[in-house]
Amino acid sequence: MALDGKLLADARDELERIRSANAAERSARIRSLYRRIPELESIDARLRSQMAELVGLALKKDAPPADAVKRLEEESLALQRRKRELLIQNGYPEDYLDEIYSCPDCRDTGYIGGRMCDCLKRLYNREITSELGVLLKNGDESFERFDLSLYGEYAESMEIVFFTCREYAASFGKNSMNLLFQGGTGLGKTYLSACIARTVAEKGFSVCYDTASSALDAFELRKFARDVETAAAASEKTQRMLDCDLMILDDLGTEMATPMAISALYTLINTRLVNGKKTVISTNCGDAELRRRYGDQICSRIEGEFTKLPFAGRDIRTMKRRDAK
Repeated sequence: MALDGKLLADARDELERIRSANAAERSARIRSLYRRIPELESIDARLRSQMAELVGLALKKDAPPADAVKRLEEESLALQRRKRELLIQNGYPEDYLDEIYSCPDCRDTGYIGGRMCDCLKRLYNREITSELGVLLKNGDESFERFDLSLYGEYAESMEIVFFTCREYAASFGKNSMNLLFQGGTGLGKTYLSACIARTVAEKGFSVCYDTASSALDAFELRKFARDVETAAAASEKTQRMLDCDLMILDDLGTEMATPMAISALYTLINTRLVNGKKTVISTNCGDAELRRRYGDQICSRIEGEFTKLPFAGRDIRTMKRRDAK
């Protein structure tokens, strides 16, 4: 899977903060116990000097005398035993002054033999999910909470949509489909998009979500923004949308259908198709409206490369507001 460079850097920064916090905690423990048990400080000082002696012996041209090395090793073992005894006698575990690691597998480096450790993957997944804040605005979007009973006589057809989305999220990968959600307002298109996004992100894939209006504006700002910072931010955003494993483009058809927007939409869809990246598009527009707005070039790609999921029913948001009165 492709990793988002910015989010991975943020995850590494968080891991570094964890390392620093653990190091600070260990330093505080050492200072505290040195005051309480001065012999510990003397032991640690002697252990450090032994290491210097061993290094000095190793650097000698002649082979280091075996008896000297053995003497240092025996003294070191005795000092370590005494250190453990002092800790236990004073009510501390024997490893209380050892290095502190939040992840014992990789020792908070984030990698094991060049492979990303699960601890760094978890931090990366958390960064992905935080980036989805706009989409996951309620924090409770999940397939388990999706209520098919709200669709009345349309529940049977929506059940197919629901199971397709759930299976799509559960088995997401390089062989997944692209999806087109079509239907009126308030039928759960954004909600199911959020469910997919959450599940796919939790599996460690990079996910971007944006409304069509905001996403396509970024392409325009990348080209025409007057100040450097705005252009750079727009360029970073568009690159992430082009490169992420899953792009969710919400509310297609609500943006101004300018030539620039249509060109940006073509670039986004076509680039992702060429690179094998997966996209979920939701729209209130029917096929005829999409073709009128975006033309044959874009619509032929959507029709040929996207699986259409028709959303049917009555506006759920309107029903909930009415029932709340």
